[in-house]
Amino acid sequence: MEIFTITDNAITQLKKLMSEDAKVTDEHFLRVGVKGGGCSGLSYELAFDNINQEGDNIFETHDIKVHIDKKSYLYLFGTELNYSSGLNGKGFEFINPNATRTCGCGESFAI
Repeated sequence: MEIFTITDNAITQLKKLMSEDAKVTDEHFLRVGVKGGGCSGLSYELAFDNINQEGDNIFETHDIKVHIDKKSYLYLFGTELNYSSGLNGKGFEFINPNATRTCGCGESFAI
């Protein structure tokens, strides 16, 4: 099982967002994390960042650098990031095999 994977649809959307955002430079990377909150107890975080944190797990896929902090890594191991633009909604979605419960919007989960 891989640490964290990103589907081709998500890669395409991430690269599009990075190129459209004037504040994002070549020094930026994708920070993926988990924080307390949301209707199921934990929620996902997804942002462009340019500051390394001690203990970050760092890897690169399809020319996108990804950083996951030490705590979030435990919750996200094996997770896939997808981007859906279908009729049921549009946006990034996390497919997390560790989640025992997710909310209806898909933005929070429990383990």
